Amino acid sequence: MKPLPRVDVIELFPRERTALIALLSPLDAARWETATALPGWSVKDIAAHIVGDDFGVISRQRDGYVASHFDGGWDELVEFINHQNDVWVRSMRRCSPRLLLELLEVSGERTLAHFRARDLDAIGPAVSWAGDEPAPAWLDVAREYTERWHHQQQIRDALCVPGLRERRFFAPVLETFVRALPRTFEDVDAKEGLHLQLTVTGDAGGAWSLVRADGRWQLAIDVEAPPDAGLTIDEDAAWRLMTRAMTPEEALPVASLAGDAALARRLLDVVAIIA
Repeated sequence: MKPLPRVDVIELFPRERTALIALLSPLDAARWETATALPGWSVKDIAAHIVGDDFGVISRQRDGYVASHFDGGWDELVEFINHQNDVWVRSMRRCSPRLLLELLEVSGERTLAHFRARDLDAIGPAVSWAGDEPAPAWLDVAREYTERWHHQQQIRDALCVPGLRERRFFAPVLETFVRALPRTFEDVDAKEGLHLQLTVTGDAGGAWSLVRADGRWQLAIDVEAPPDAGLTIDEDAAWRLMTRAMTPEEALPVASLAGDAALARRLLDVVAIIA
């Protein structure tokens, strides 16, 4: 078996932001207020949240500035982030759509410049939904790309506009999201060599394995042994499932399970976001 290759997304950031600004620029006032799948949030609110994501990265990582300290477990982290997001979005409702577009352009440029300056092979903080261990910087940057990509998809869904589904945009999202699989199974103590496989169909899809080796779960590709359990799901359902836009119960009818039923069903619990 082979370990998963790193995910390189730096040059996707300006393309993703250009597509977002092109999508939002022609909207009239009513369309900016279109409700989205996020309860209580409009298209404008999600756009404001993306600006907040950029400002957070720049402040924390580039400038080493943290306005509020967090100390607690997973549940407390989710509550903390949800509260921060809510306070930010509410305060940004006083901004005009035109100003938001200007902020998206500037914050996107600053964020990209920071990412380009980072040593992507360096080890940094953990990507919490992937595990508690320190993670390489490239994974942190890939996580930030998935954050912006999936929020743009939420806007596109609300506006009934096709998403950024070309393989160059979408495949890196799925390749990053599967890094959440070890955490999904962290409390499952399985026999050595147990092999689980997630298969995502579609142009941006692929097949990824989770193997029990050396007493821990390891991600891999090209595993020769047949899987003991597997889940096959299409790419649209996959990203929605991993971002909580679709529950495991909602995904089950459009998914195919194989092998050990309990382990295959557990693959539907994978989540690659915090809040």
